[in-house]
Amino acid sequence: MGVRTLRLGAVLLAGFAFAGAAVASATVAQEAPIVATGAVPDDASKAAILARLREVFGAARVVDQITVGGVVAPPRWAEQVQRSIGPQLKTVSAGSLSVDGTQVALNGTVSSDAQRKTVASDVASGFNNQFVVKNGLAVAAGEQQLLDETLGNRIVEFESGKATLTPAGQVILDEMAKALLSVRGRRVEIIGHTDSDGSRTSNLALSQARANEVQRYLVAKGAEQGMLSTTGMGPDRPVASNATPEGRARNRRIEFRVLAQ
Repeated sequence: MGVRTLRLGAVLLAGFAFAGAAVASATVAQEAPIVATGAVPDDASKAAILARLREVFGAARVVDQITVGGVVAPPRWAEQVQRSIGPQLKTVSAGSLSVDGTQVALNGTVSSDAQRKTVASDVASGFNNQFVVKNGLAVAAGEQQLLDETLGNRIVEFESGKATLTPAGQVILDEMAKALLSVRGRRVEIIGHTDSDGSRTSNLALSQARANEVQRYLVAKGAEQGMLSTTGMGPDRPVASNATPEGRARNRRIEFRVLAQ
């Protein structure tokens, strides 16, 4: 049996197939329907995969086209497929995740090399050591590269516990405002992140407030408000360990992502 595909939008998760037996797949896109198709061995597997898709992408976006029966899956198949579907896949555009036997192929475009490694690592962690994951993700060029290079490895700083930019943070955003003039006609998402100190609820609110403040500042510097959207991720996507002061400082950051058209 060949691998079937599921199309959910900008991100394609091509069929999860084990030795040509069980097949299940889904594609993902920002704000687009998540159409889940393919064949699974039993109702429990189907329910588990759909539950995970709904948890990650929202129940209203998931369209169920999965069939049951006619395939055989190895032990804990559905559990491993579930674990491979995570929020990290939202950061991949024009991509695919395929599992054929014990060979896993991850393809698509991400905004930075660090993200490339993180997404592949997160996907690989969903499978046991029988599986081999091939990371075919590419780093976006063009507009995204321009924004990444403008930000560099610097952190947009805020006053502690507040959504008030420091003078150093304003200097970085002054440069970013100029860079945004070169990406007119594209939508850019401003993503706020925090470390894990404090409650998740308060950190989500703080990260959103900081992203909103970055948007306000950039618009005041000449950026088009309609091209900028904001998201607060709180502590959910760390890039370093929160066990050290250095790691927590790296996690308190603002990211800029050029969105697919």
